[in-house]
Amino acid sequence: MNLVVDTSVIIAVLTSEPERSALVKLTRGVDLIAPVSVHWEVGNALAAMFKRGRIEPGQIRQVLRAYGRIPIRYVDVPLGDALDLAVEHGLYAYDAYVLACALSQRCRLVSLDKGLVRAASAASVGVLEVRE
Repeated sequence: MNLVVDTSVIIAVLTSEPERSALVKLTRGVDLIAPVSVHWEVGNALAAMFKRGRIEPGQIRQVLRAYGRIPIRYVDVPLGDALDLAVEHGLYAYDAYVLACALSQRCRLVSLDKGLVRAASAASVGVLEVRE
């Protein structure tokens, strides 16, 4: 089974957020897919965590090593399609890229972002629920 993941899921797993074990269980044995933008969004999330004092530079390197071991297939999504979705569903572009990815790959997605989950449901994209 293919499953689109967003940055919220990746960061939650890598930084041992409370949802980590549920996410690992939910994604075990599936092929993970993400838009190429997720790669850069992970970097942005880690930089933001550092600015807020939630992570140290050495921890960033550890997280990046762990991130590099996650088998994710990155796909390009058409920018115009993503921006159409952003306008239609009131999303930021990064969330629209994830939604466009799920639509183009014809698979469900998993996210901890409630706005993205609502937009996915409205766009008839299946969403896997995370249960802690």
